[in-house]
Amino acid sequence: MKYLVLVGDGMGDHPVPEIGHKTPLQVARTPAMDELCSKGTLFVAQTVPPGFLPGSDVANMSLLGYDPQTYYTGRAPLEAASMGVTIAADETAFRCNLVTLEYQSADHVSMVDFSSGHISSEEAAALIDTLENKCGSERFHFHAGISYRHLLLVKDPVLEFATVPPHDFIGKDVSKAWQTYLRTPGWRDLLLQAQTVLQDHPVNISRRKKGLQPANGIWPWGKGKMPVLPSFANRFGISGTMISAVDLLNGLGICTGLSVARVEGATGYIDTNYKGKADAALRALETQDFVFVHLEAPDEAGHQARLDHKIQAIEDFDAKIVAPITRTLRERGESFRAVITMDHFTPLALQTHTSEPVPAILYDSRETSPGSGQKFDEKILDQPPTSYIKIEGCRLLNNLLQKN
Repeated sequence: MKYLVLVGDGMGDHPVPEIGHKTPLQVARTPAMDELCSKGTLFVAQTVPPGFLPGSDVANMSLLGYDPQTYYTGRAPLEAASMGVTIAADETAFRCNLVTLEYQSADHVSMVDFSSGHISSEEAAALIDTLENKCGSERFHFHAGISYRHLLLVKDPVLEFATVPPHDFIGKDVSKAWQTYLRTPGWRDLLLQAQTVLQDHPVNISRRKKGLQPANGIWPWGKGKMPVLPSFANRFGISGTMISAVDLLNGLGICTGLSVARVEGATGYIDTNYKGKADAALRALETQDFVFVHLEAPDEAGHQARLDHKIQAIEDFDAKIVAPITRTLRERGESFRAVITMDHFTPLALQTHTSEPVPAILYDSRETSPGSGQKFDEKILDQPPTSYIKIEGCRLLNNLLQKN
């Protein structure tokens, strides 16, 4: 038996007036997911436990079968694990976005773009290398990641202050959060020095000439210490592979002892290497029993409020991930069970995550009895509770593996 978890990050949405008050998932062409849904069992999963912010870190930890209430310590340490960065006992890791800020004054800024126009990894690496050389110190160290997503290690003690996810403030004033940073000893000098270093960096000069957003600021958030997660193989008795373009998910894989498939051309957006991801999943299933395939693109489109990109990302997830993987397993004569879901909603109107429960399909290729008979979309959530099984997100994997 083969087991699949296929995640379209942030696919869920709220009704959009421009498309007849339907959601992108409702108007997208998704024949593969609809077939699995019609023949499968419907779940509604609460992937974000009460009291937690609705981040991909918490939600995907749930989908992997680990209760965030027990194991979650912060986002950045998971990304550090993927990047091969060791966090010392006296260090705290922060996620460090390269962002585009509009500086009205030293203390007043707006968040123009949390991703610096989805800056390339090559450009970003040059910026982070310069930041490490000119702003790094005994206390602060920068490590380059993918695109706009990077890491900042800070020697303890880390003074307590509230950080905010930059994707929650796209096109908004972030002066309150910025001033909190600037009032915290040690941070003011770092942020202002980074601003100066980035402003006239050759990478940003070139981006401005091309009409692209410059990466003219850093935004630390998502701090934490390295978690101790029990092995996936020991917990569930099977081996598996994590397939994702983002360090967060790959770090979850590493911390739980899963293999991690590094797919060339995987970008985390609509230009990602879909075929490479599907092929990696199918190769892994030749020798292992489980794959977790994560597609970031619908979430990124939600943050950017790009309706066209979100619909495209959902259709590509269906046609280039769900369809070829399930079709090939059938052609191989493999029996399989699959969960197809999202980690959270990323509504276009909000441009950020929400913590509402998410719809999920559980499909078993051996099942011959009638399934739900429904199309896969958010309308599942409006149905009577007898139409689906409501479950904690961290228990969904147990249902997939029939461990209940």
